[in-house]
Amino acid sequence: MVVLPYTVAFLLLSCLQTVKIANSQSFISINYGQVADNLPPPPSTAKLLQSTSIQKVRLYGSDPAIIKALANTRIGIVIGTANGDIPGLASDPNFAKSWINTNVLPFYPASNIILITVGNEVMTSNDQNLMNKLLPAMQNVQNALDDASLGGKIKVSTVHSMGVLKQSEPPSSGSFDPSYGDLMKGLLEFNSANGSPFAINTYPYFAYRSDTRPETLAFCLFQPNAGRMDGNTKIKYMNMFDAQVDAVYSALSSMGFKNVEIVVAETGWPFKGDDNDVGPSIENAKAYNGNLIAHLRSMVGTPLMPGKSVDTFGPGSERSSGSQVRTKFTCISLVFRVFNSQVFYS
Repeated sequence: MVVLPYTVAFLLLSCLQTVKIANSQSFISINYGQVADNLPPPPSTAKLLQSTSIQKVRLYGSDPAIIKALANTRIGIVIGTANGDIPGLASDPNFAKSWINTNVLPFYPASNIILITVGNEVMTSNDQNLMNKLLPAMQNVQNALDDASLGGKIKVSTVHSMGVLKQSEPPSSGSFDPSYGDLMKGLLEFNSANGSPFAINTYPYFAYRSDTRPETLAFCLFQPNAGRMDGNTKIKYMNMFDAQVDAVYSALSSMGFKNVEIVVAETGWPFKGDDNDVGPSIENAKAYNGNLIAHLRSMVGTPLMPGKSVDTFGPGSERSSGSQVRTKFTCISLVFRVFNSQVFYS
């Protein structure tokens, strides 16, 4: 996360205004980042959200002030546990019950909590202990919900990075990294058994960063381009976002879990980077976010999931740090509700 400057606040408000105009689009939702120096108080934000067509809000934690402010708005709320909570949640069922008692029961159902994400990008954290404890933590949170008679009403999942895929090109050959083996299979079995989503963060920018040709930028920004052919399916992809989502769909299908819902928890484009970075700019961020929303509103879906309606969370803000680049993102997070090759409005 990153402190938001005025320009990012402007982009946020601009997109919210666009959402208000497009009030027939029930899939528009938003991420609610909290690390900033210019955020309005939660009650004001709740009123702003109610004035738009936003249907869902994703929190990166479980701030009680925000959850309470969203009471009686009918807005669906996604809350999350920290990675640091996972060992306690995994080893102590009473800790999981306490977490639910503190972060869910005082607010539900007035505050419409719909999903709990246990940790973020744990599988690509290189922390084997945390990876091993992720599924038990999710199971204990699920059991705590069941004990509170909320099983099925509130789902439990986790959020992955695209790094869980071993291969993503072409999209039809998408597959999970076999090094995750039984751990990934266990997570997918949990998703399938409990009807919870497989959530993933997708950033086409990182694909562009490794291939900075103009045609790649156009492909990533949903701008006119020659497209890229999947030699296996003979499908021509016209944007990187669809290609990444279909790669995830192919990976799920190859594991026998094609009916598990796909949630694109975050996506976006950097508005600022290091001096030697190519691609980060306010113009490109606006182009990506705006063209993505237009793509979703068209309801054309992806080539492997055509004609699907899409719930959309966005925009928010995230900071991505690496050895070569530190970028500031305006992000849009998306929810694809996929079941038996169908996507439904929530």
